[in-house]
Amino acid sequence: MAVALTTIDNPYDPITDFDNWYLYDEQKGYHTSSYLARLIKDSDDVDPAFMEFQKEQAIDEILAMDQSGFYKKVEKDIK
Repeated sequence: MAVALTTIDNPYDPITDFDNWYLYDEQKGYHTSSYLARLIKDSDDVDPAFMEFQKEQAIDEILAMDQSGFYKKVEKDIK
């Protein structure tokens, strides 16, 4: 399962249409990818499954702090 963070107004899917999603997000000045990256400890030695786990934990943390409901989690089965 792929997980991503987006804003409620972004019409693009960050999982299936990342380029358009990212362009919209950056043009609006949200910088959601950078925000998420600040909460994830990245390393070349980290297992990809653990990185996904960390990403989902960071998304959940952002959503827990987001009292305005501006952010939302996107989940998709990727085959």
